[in-house]
Amino acid sequence: MKAIRRLTVRPVLPDPLRPLSDLARNLRWSWHPETRDLFQSVDPECWTASGRDPVRLLGTVPPARLAELAEDRRFLRRLTAVADDLDHYMSGDRWYQAQSGRLPAAVAYFSPEFGITAALPQYSGGLGILAGDHLKAASDLGVPLVGVGLLYRHGYFRQSLSRDGWQQEHYPVLDPHELPLAPLKEADGTPAHVALALPGGRELRARVWLAQVGRVPLLLLDSDVEENDPGERGVTDRLYGGGSEHRLLQEMLLGIGGVRAVRTYCRLTGHAAPEVFHTNEGHAGFLGLERIAELCDEGLEFGAALEAVRAGTVFTTHTPVPAGIDRFDRELVGRHFGPDSELPRIDVERVLRLGMETYPGGEPNLFNMAVMGLRLAQRANGVSLLHGGVSRGMFAGLWPGFDAEEVPITSVTNGVHAPTWVAPEVFRLGARQIGVQRAEDALAVGGSDRWDSVADIPDQDIWELRRTLRAQLVEEVRERLRASWRQRGAGTAELGWIDDALDPDVLTIGFARRVPSYKRLTLMLRDRDRLMELMLHPERPIQIVVAGKAHPADDGGKRLVQELVRFADDPRVRHRIVFLPDYGMAMAQKLYPGCDIWLNNPLRPLEACGTSGMKAALNGCLNLSVLDGWWDEWYQPDFGWAIPTADGAGTDPDRRDAIEANALYDLLEQRITPRFYERGASGLPDRWLEMVRRTLSLLGPKVLAGRMVREYVERLYAPAAEAHRAMDPDSARGLAEWKARVRAAWPGVSVDHVETSAASASAELGTTLGLRVRVKLGDLAPEDVEVQAVSGRVDSEDRITDAAKVPLKPVGGPDLEGRWVYEGPLALDRTGPFGYTVRVLPAHRLLASGVETGLVAVPSGDLVEAAGLLMR
Repeated sequence: MKAIRRLTVRPVLPDPLRPLSDLARNLRWSWHPETRDLFQSVDPECWTASGRDPVRLLGTVPPARLAELAEDRRFLRRLTAVADDLDHYMSGDRWYQAQSGRLPAAVAYFSPEFGITAALPQYSGGLGILAGDHLKAASDLGVPLVGVGLLYRHGYFRQSLSRDGWQQEHYPVLDPHELPLAPLKEADGTPAHVALALPGGRELRARVWLAQVGRVPLLLLDSDVEENDPGERGVTDRLYGGGSEHRLLQEMLLGIGGVRAVRTYCRLTGHAAPEVFHTNEGHAGFLGLERIAELCDEGLEFGAALEAVRAGTVFTTHTPVPAGIDRFDRELVGRHFGPDSELPRIDVERVLRLGMETYPGGEPNLFNMAVMGLRLAQRANGVSLLHGGVSRGMFAGLWPGFDAEEVPITSVTNGVHAPTWVAPEVFRLGARQIGVQRAEDALAVGGSDRWDSVADIPDQDIWELRRTLRAQLVEEVRERLRASWRQRGAGTAELGWIDDALDPDVLTIGFARRVPSYKRLTLMLRDRDRLMELMLHPERPIQIVVAGKAHPADDGGKRLVQELVRFADDPRVRHRIVFLPDYGMAMAQKLYPGCDIWLNNPLRPLEACGTSGMKAALNGCLNLSVLDGWWDEWYQPDFGWAIPTADGAGTDPDRRDAIEANALYDLLEQRITPRFYERGASGLPDRWLEMVRRTLSLLGPKVLAGRMVREYVERLYAPAAEAHRAMDPDSARGLAEWKARVRAAWPGVSVDHVETSAASASAELGTTLGLRVRVKLGDLAPEDVEVQAVSGRVDSEDRITDAAKVPLKPVGGPDLEGRWVYEGPLALDRTGPFGYTVRVLPAHRLLASGVETGLVAVPSGDLVEAAGLLMR
């Protein structure tokens, strides 16, 4: 019979065991081995059955066992030690508190998904895992972050396979009372809510849940409350589900409702109000509108409020393709804002202008969330060096007249939270070498360029560790494979072969990620005969573990999964290649350490960062990847192998796949497998182990989330906080008025004349030329602009590369026609073809850069020809 109602019955812990509840509710247990070991010792069988989730564990342990533990002095001593450690972790000073300068009092970090632990399944892939690692690293560093997201009642889907290998989706209902969450409550004990106005006088209400991620509170908004109509209750039903309006409501709730949730949390707890707001991808972009509305309520005009909000906002873009950005129909967005809907005090046309694609090549009727994110943030970044360049090119239309290199989007390369992803066996080996505390600090905080102590670990120890991890993966794979085949309808008699699936002594390759077409799940199948030869080689075989989910609406991705599964079902190779359904954090934590090679073969440059290879590297796994994302930035032959790419404009996609697949097979056949199986005088694969050692010692410190968050603090959060403080109401009004005046006057700005002291079209290195420029400023004054000389080498089309920019100074006053003369030196500091030009940019002390306004005046074509600006 089916229950008509479901309740969560909480255990009553004996008084001596009460600290277990606090330990279970703080998600630090997910990356703190001593806390996990403590929970495992409560009841090892229940621990395994609960999926290693302390909250579920405490709900299933028999009362008799709890009573026994309450009298167990040894257990109570361990409990006290772990609880004291958490208290010290929560209250003690960490890296952030030791920094000089005025850092932000708090930072609000918004993301549509967070991958903290498998016990809180609120993530689909890399974006969410990155967000979770960002929070954990911020906690370890002591950064006063507040996370903001949505609580999805179905999370992301669970994946299984049909008998013929087709992906099937399941959406289990998540009960917040059974998750490591607590409701945020008002002073009177009632649940805290936020509300959004909807068209037609309706309202969308959401409860606020709190997940404690170490020192970082994570606020999750849940629309499944009784006060909502059925349609509104379903707004937070699934991650990345529903149609356009459903997604728009999710993003309004995340951005607008999220700011309101942060204000509520700060009011109720006394937490410092955020000085910086960081939006992780464009989904939360509406947070800027809510903050503008707050300032308008305090008496600021829209333009001044916009400047104040921009000053303290950081926007991170994760997509390298326009198709990956949420875009909504103009009319749909317009209907949800204005007098009868949300933010009625703001003219809906102002809202729409922030997101419209008003640039060449844009679609004028679409509202682009990334475009709004960039217009509402004074600081923006991509997530790898290569992706920063791709993003500058993709969004260059927002800054017309500037080269893509000058578009104000920097990059902070992603990192991964090592305490989460490093296998306990790897950590213990490091701790044995340098001590537990130093090992913890090295993984969590980082800061050193090298982990030199890895050099002192004997080859034998590293090789035994690698085999142990590989053997653990083999056992995990067999267990998951057996469960998957049973789900597919196989009987026990059909599954005897699984006992021999994979071999702990065979070179093991891992490939696990989402399955959009650009990640090319099936590139390895391009020449199946050749792949079979590699897998079945009598002396140097390989084996491959594959996992990944296709989006429920992506039938193309599902066909790729099916193609891979059908190949892996072939009795000739099924002991050498497996597909594991339902890829998630729990599987990943076994998969990364157990593989020898981590494979990544996206279409370059469509992988923004791709952090899975970082997690593998931290466990001594070598990368085999296309030079994309982070691998393009940090690849060295010491760390693995680069798959050559055929990404020229003239190469059609089919031929490109064929070329790159062939390069992959060649690497495996000629360079990788010989190195793995080749034995030195010691009987060990010396050259392979040297690559493992260099990966750990040189690449390990780079890929840490601690390094990433320190970069965000130093390069983005601290400057944003400083800009926020400088933007008091008078300054904000002044900047808004100045921008309006400059934009109105800019058509009257021009470069009229350029001359140098050069007598010919060639000069010697080290020469300094005198540059004299005459400009019209129209209604502007010299203090409103900067006149620059821009110089550097030129390419075959006379484009300046690696440009140097030098400000010129005004000489005297304006002439009778209102023209100003600027002069300055031009240093010829490099040989070869050299060129220069001049330009005029707006200048104001509160601008982050001269490019910010998107305004520039350069010499006309006729003037360039007359001036002879190139020197060869």
